[in-house]
Amino acid sequence: MENTKTALLVMDMQSSILSNVHDTQELLSNVKEAIKIARNRQIPVIYITVGFRQGMPEISSKNKAFSVIKQHMANVDMKDWMAIHPELTPKEQDIVITKKRFSAFTGSDLEVILRGLDVQHLILTGVSTSGVVLSTVREASDKDYQLTVIEDCCKDGDEGVHNMLMNKVFPRQADVIKINDWLQG
Repeated sequence: MENTKTALLVMDMQSSILSNVHDTQELLSNVKEAIKIARNRQIPVIYITVGFRQGMPEISSKNKAFSVIKQHMANVDMKDWMAIHPELTPKEQDIVITKKRFSAFTGSDLEVILRGLDVQHLILTGVSTSGVVLSTVREASDKDYQLTVIEDCCKDGDEGVHNMLMNKVFPRQADVIKINDWLQG
């Protein structure tokens, strides 16, 4: 892993999304630590947000997951909704990318940025485990990236689903570690 260029992905850590998840203080603390480690090791920190134009014209009524969101968010200010949690505010050197679906790659320029930085290894953090993390692991694996998921820097509304993904699904395509493993690594 040390021989490949690495990037840390901080995915969907928006205040609006975190407000729907219980007990986020430990998660926020762990993600802050992951960001600190990355910066100390001169690893690029890439924030991924999910966002849309006002009125969400990017969302089709055929998209089961996102069309429900569209109905409830017709009058929501997208800029506010996309805001990254203040405890994780990006610094000037960090990259912020907006995606349009669950995967960090869909509707974004993430792949172009990763090629530009010559990144081959992605370290993933995010909310939710069954959304952005799962979709990004699957797509990044298909694109032949080396993958590491920091288990305690991810969270899902369903703890059982989170545990199943971390213990049974992700290890097929990624190394699954804890923040302390990365700190010591």
